Amino acid sequence: MNPSLTGRNAGLDTLRALAIVLVFTNHYMLFVSGGPTFGWFGEIGWTGVDLFFALSGYLIGNQILGGIRRQQGTGGERFSLVRFYARRLLRTLPNFYVVLALYALWPYFRGNLVLPPLWKFLTFTQNIALVPGTAFSHAWSLCVEEQFYFLLPAVALAIAACRRSLLLAWLTVAGALLAGMAIRGYLWIHHVGPEEQGGFNYYTLIYYSSLCRFDELVAGVALALLKNHHAGIWTRITSFGNWTLASGAALLALTWALFLEDHYGYAMTVVGYPMLGLSFSLLLVAALSPGSLLQRLRVPGAASIALWSYAIYLTHKTLCVLLRAPLQDAGWGPDSWQAIVLMSAASILTGWLLHLLVETPFMKLRDRFVPGNFSRPAAPAGAVA
Repeated sequence: MNPSLTGRNAGLDTLRALAIVLVFTNHYMLFVSGGPTFGWFGEIGWTGVDLFFALSGYLIGNQILGGIRRQQGTGGERFSLVRFYARRLLRTLPNFYVVLALYALWPYFRGNLVLPPLWKFLTFTQNIALVPGTAFSHAWSLCVEEQFYFLLPAVALAIAACRRSLLLAWLTVAGALLAGMAIRGYLWIHHVGPEEQGGFNYYTLIYYSSLCRFDELVAGVALALLKNHHAGIWTRITSFGNWTLASGAALLALTWALFLEDHYGYAMTVVGYPMLGLSFSLLLVAALSPGSLLQRLRVPGAASIALWSYAIYLTHKTLCVLLRAPLQDAGWGPDSWQAIVLMSAASILTGWLLHLLVETPFMKLRDRFVPGNFSRPAAPAGAVA
């Protein structure tokens, strides 16, 4: 057994694998086949990014909030922002920089698409005023995540230093969600409107915007806050894992149906993303509930796909676009099962190679030099080690 797969939560792996499958089908439909190759599943596949946001919000939020709670104990350890950022960047930057280098240094890789200025990628601001159809445009989601992760620890530590910090934390969560709804509503009314639904303005000002896309990340952090500071409530809700699974699946089905009916309309622009956040939060609770079906069910290959999902996400879109022409010449159009199987296999293989050759060595360096998020205070002068 691959040691990197041991000790993983099968439910979280299933959700992460589902997220990359959703994104793959949507990108395949938009950029490879140009048609409804995967039916409604491909049309709604863009929500895979939102599922990634919810997963990341919970996992990183749990690190930060759990670390602050541990710091407030009697161990003498301190949650280190420097260590947290170092660990985060060693996790995300190596793969990102390798793929960015392919776009920047190998014109064939980006085709006839224009690559935005490199400084936007290096500063994680590429998503700001992003024009759809540019090279490496799907890196927008990484920019949103990195901006959020640079902001979250500082906000969490500031709140923890205040009186009635728990109440303030929940007010901040609610305020962030309400602010996102208000901003999207304002932008839709003043810059999008019925005539611009699905146009460049919608994507540039709303879909790619950090201020408009924190909902699922905030929902994930809210789960981490519940787990770390409301142990009784957390124990109670995770004892009904299958009920939360059914509730999350039902709400997600409803949300998907509403988005399929009116993706770019005012109502779904305002409330649709919080609905996704709540749906995915319920599924996360189910994945974290001992004995739930989602946690017990081990989908073959899901753990590996989940492990390689970040690398697959970075590379699959351009790889499939590049493979389209030679497969077409071989008589396998993008809607054929042969092309779908070959492009899926190539995406998985490339993700695995990137994970093996780039991500894994840097994870080993991280574990060696930055093994955790905590630093101990210096020992007093004259103290015996």
